[in-house]
Amino acid sequence: MTGIPPVRRTLLLVALAALAPGCGLAAEIDREVDPARTRTATPPRPSATGAPSPAVRPGASTPAAPDPAATAVEECPPSGLRVSTGAVNASMGLRAMPVTLTRCGTGEQRLNGYPDVRVRDVEGRPMDVTVLKGPEPITSLDDPGPHPVTLRPGESARSVFVWRYSAVDAATLRGSGVHVDIAPAAGAPRQTVQPDGGLDIGETGLLGTTAWKKVQD
Repeated sequence: MTGIPPVRRTLLLVALAALAPGCGLAAEIDREVDPARTRTATPPRPSATGAPSPAVRPGASTPAAPDPAATAVEECPPSGLRVSTGAVNASMGLRAMPVTLTRCGTGEQRLNGYPDVRVRDVEGRPMDVTVLKGPEPITSLDDPGPHPVTLRPGESARSVFVWRYSAVDAATLRGSGVHVDIAPAAGAPRQTVQPDGGLDIGETGLLGTTAWKKVQD
């Protein structure tokens, strides 16, 4: 900036600061202040990773990462049967929960009777729960009773579990049936499910079941 009076140099610098962003007049002032181009342009800042930032076209959207839950495929157990539980229906201390058995393997599965059930606490220990074949004396819910049921691949059968509410410690889950082991019949392999909220059946209690009934489409 040699040769330019101090007052004029200051005015030029102020004008340059005000007009710098993309203005032709600012470029002219810059050439007058520094005709030899001795100032060096500031290099672009590298990205946080040290790698060049990819160019993004205006208006282009960044593809979302795939959702593992949306692409996950539920596996079929070795038995070829999958057990699932529905929401617990609570009314005046009476609880009812549907349990569905789906044939996910090949071939047919024959049922005739009631599920085989074991209830365990939050630590996995068996609870002193009496499992009944039928809903009485807990309630007079309709029970189809034992009858032949044949499940082909993709078909399901359903049982309904019923019980009465008993005091459960919400902090320790003492008295809650957190783990429920269910088999299609006595002697068959059990599958463990964890019903939403558990079975608030208490340390001792009764659990009624209805016989398997085919789910009609």
